[in-house]
Amino acid sequence: MIRACFLVFLLSSPAYAQGIQSARFTEPTGRYGHHPMGPTVSDHGALELTLDDGTRRLIRLSNSRVFEDNAVRLADVTGDGWFEAVVVESDQNQGARVSVYGVDGLIAASPFIGRRNRWFAVSGVGDLDGDGRVEIVAVDRPHLRRTLVIWRREGERLVPVAEMAGVTNHRFNDADIRGGLRDCGAGSEIILARADWSGLVAVQMQDGVLARRDLGDGASPERFAQAMACQIP
Repeated sequence: MIRACFLVFLLSSPAYAQGIQSARFTEPTGRYGHHPMGPTVSDHGALELTLDDGTRRLIRLSNSRVFEDNAVRLADVTGDGWFEAVVVESDQNQGARVSVYGVDGLIAASPFIGRRNRWFAVSGVGDLDGDGRVEIVAVDRPHLRRTLVIWRREGERLVPVAEMAGVTNHRFNDADIRGGLRDCGAGSEIILARADWSGLVAVQMQDGVLARRDLGDGASPERFAQAMACQIP
């Protein structure tokens, strides 16, 4: 069972909320102090959800946790036809985890990494293999472990279904997480850098197995943009 370390506040009426229309982080805070995305990207203590009927919900974390992310990703992770919010949150002692929030609070989460100042960088959310189930794509410790992890929701847990070492998507102090998910006509691919940032790779998943394809040398922001626009096939 997920242990609740947050509070949910109703910010406006009516009470008959539906899906999430938009979401943003609020209440910037310096209480964690890791800042992998540099000084321009703040940690936050709360997540504000705007629902389809105009209702707003505020999810406020306990003082021992922060949202350590640069964006809220909206996707139908549960398959109920409504968007959920996919974010990275970090604990003072346990480091980061990937979390999925709905209108009433936390729905599912990965395990915490287990050590302070250890982080996940999310590449995207989507159906990677065309089976109708949504996967969450993240790099575990992009500056240290440099391992791609594919998560799926199983009840209250996000469970890893595939991993691949030797890739990354973030440089320490960069405000942006590089690459992401693309589909250039041959199915979903994950665009990442080699672990040493010498070039780009594209990763696909079929039948639970990850396959890596090299996209050549160079991992500049411009090459990432070209790859995401299908200009590097």
